[in-house]
Amino acid sequence: MAEKGAEKKKRVVVVGGGIAGSLLCKTLHKHRHFDFTLIDSKEYLEITWAKLRSMVEPSFAKRSVINHHEYLPGASIITSDAIRIDEEGQVSTTEGRQISFDYLVIATGHMGNCCETKSERLRLFEADYEKIKSSDSVLIVGGGPTGVELAGEIVVDFPTKKVKLVHRGSKLLEFIGETAGKKALDWLTARKVEVIFGQSVDLDSSSDGAYLTSGGETIMADCHFKCTSEPIGSSWLKETILKDCLDDSGRLMVDANLRVKGFGNIFAIGDVTDVPELKQGYLAHRHALVVANNLKLLIEGGDEGKMVKYAPASPMAIVSLGRRDALAHIRCVTMIGRIPGMLKSKDLFVGKTRKQLGLQG
Repeated sequence: MAEKGAEKKKRVVVVGGGIAGSLLCKTLHKHRHFDFTLIDSKEYLEITWAKLRSMVEPSFAKRSVINHHEYLPGASIITSDAIRIDEEGQVSTTEGRQISFDYLVIATGHMGNCCETKSERLRLFEADYEKIKSSDSVLIVGGGPTGVELAGEIVVDFPTKKVKLVHRGSKLLEFIGETAGKKALDWLTARKVEVIFGQSVDLDSSSDGAYLTSGGETIMADCHFKCTSEPIGSSWLKETILKDCLDDSGRLMVDANLRVKGFGNIFAIGDVTDVPELKQGYLAHRHALVVANNLKLLIEGGDEGKMVKYAPASPMAIVSLGRRDALAHIRCVTMIGRIPGMLKSKDLFVGKTRKQLGLQG
C-alpha cells in the first residue's frame, strides 16, 4: 500500500520565492498527494512593500526578511537561478541540477536585489540607513509608489534632510490617477520635498555629489536612491519552451485559471503574468491561492471544468507616507492622511503576512 501511495505523488516545482511563490509553497506544504520543490535565487522571502521602512529603521527588516526554511520547515528548497525548462519536464539551474516536474509554477516577479543570503540583505539595509543618516541631502529618482514612499519615510524620520525627487513623468503615482498624484505632491511639498517633473537623471555620470538631469540641470545631493521599476523576471524564459508565451512586455500570457497559455501543467502567478490589473502584493497572494486550489484539484483527479477562475481586480492602492499617514485609492475615491494610514503605515501589513505563513506576527 505504501508503494502504491508513493507512486501517486506528483512533483510540483515552484520557481520564485517572492510574495506569490512563498504563499503558494506554504499552502502546498505537506500536502499528502504531492511533493514540491522551491527554486529561488535567494535563501529568503522579502516582504517587498516593507523595504523602504527598513531603510530608515534597519531592525524592521528582521521581521520582513524571512528565511524560506522558517515557514517551510523540512521542505525541498534549492537556492539557485533557474535557467532552462525543457520538453522532458525538467527545470535546470545555474548549479547544474535538473529537477523534474509534473506541474510547474513560474513566480519570478521582477528582478530584485542581488543579495543571496538573509544576512547580506540585512547588512544592505544597515548601509542604506547609514547613507541616509550621514547625508544632509538625498536625491530620489522615480515618482512611482517606491519613490513617493521612500521620500515619505525619510522626511518623517529625518525631517531636517533636504529631499529632492526627480520624475520622468508629468505627475506622481501615474498608475492610480491624477487626483492621487496631486494629493501626494501636496503632502510632500508641505514637508519641503522638492519635486522635479519631466526629467531623468544620468546616475552613471554623477561626480562629487553633482547629478545631471536630461533637462541640463545640475542637482547637488550627498547620496541618491534609484526608485524606478525593475525589469520583469522573465528574461531567462526566452530560451525555454515558454519563449512563445511571453507578450511584448515580457510577461507570461495566462488563461483564466492562471495556466500559461498552451500548457496544461504550467501555471504563472504574480507580477510575471499578463493579468490586466495593478501589480501588487495582495493580488499576488490571490493568484497563489487560486493556483493552489487548482493544483490540488488536478492532482486529486478532479474535473478541470471545476478549476477556480481568477477575475482581475479593480484598481486599488494604498501608498504609505511615513509612519502615520497614507494615500488610499479605492475605485474612484482617493483620500490621504491618518485614516488610510491606520490601514497600512504602522506595520505595513508585515504582521498579517507573517501570520499567513504560519509565523508569529
